[in-house]
Amino acid sequence: MAILLPGSWGELWRNPMVLAITAFQIWMLVDAVRREEWLWAVFIFFFSGLSALIYFFLVYRPAPSATVGFQLPGAHDRRRIKQLQAQIHNLDKPHHYLELGDIWFQKGDLQKAHDCYRASLGRDPRDIDARAHFGQCLLRMQQPAAARPLLEQVCRENPKHDYGYSLMALAEALAALGETDAATAVWKQVLENNNYARARVQLAELYLAKNQQEPAQAELPEALHDDAHAPAFQRKRDRVWIRKAKRLLPQ
Repeated sequence: MAILLPGSWGELWRNPMVLAITAFQIWMLVDAVRREEWLWAVFIFFFSGLSALIYFFLVYRPAPSATVGFQLPGAHDRRRIKQLQAQIHNLDKPHHYLELGDIWFQKGDLQKAHDCYRASLGRDPRDIDARAHFGQCLLRMQQPAAARPLLEQVCRENPKHDYGYSLMALAEALAALGETDAATAVWKQVLENNNYARARVQLAELYLAKNQQEPAQAELPEALHDDAHAPAFQRKRDRVWIRKAKRLLPQ
């Protein structure tokens, strides 16, 4: 093994590759500390950039989940899982099951989300959030017929529930069941109060399926225009729909 003399350190740190690896390692270390992933932080700090690379793919950028593009409103902190599990064990309250179900939903673990939502409704069957989110979960589990009555009930009670997300889920359930005219009407209802790319793109898809080019071409550029002026968190959430809009536009 070659011995690095003091002058060699200077040469090493002038190497762009070494600087890039070090910067990446610091970036992942800071993220691990913020998430309180202490074991990962130790590995990243004491070992090579390989640990940082593994952390990037396993924690920082997890594999695409079944709910990409269909997230619930808001964000959820993965650190809450153990806290909620402890609260459920000690208190057995429906809202704790609901929150834990939302976290599993966001992480793409639909079976665990399903079980939590059912447990929440078993303790409080009138909770509108639990009914809506259970309906969304069933829809992502490819059970639109089971999701539909829950979502219809919620949207009758409050059409603006979850900022229109419940109404979007209802439109998707209707489309999955082949009721495209009803789904089109619901998408239009969503867009009366919101400018969601998810709504515009799926409405355009229904128009294209019926060979209605003109209304489809009206929706797609509007989605792209709104995305250009959206905040960063919204653009990240909508990127799956914006990519689809760009693919559909030439049609």
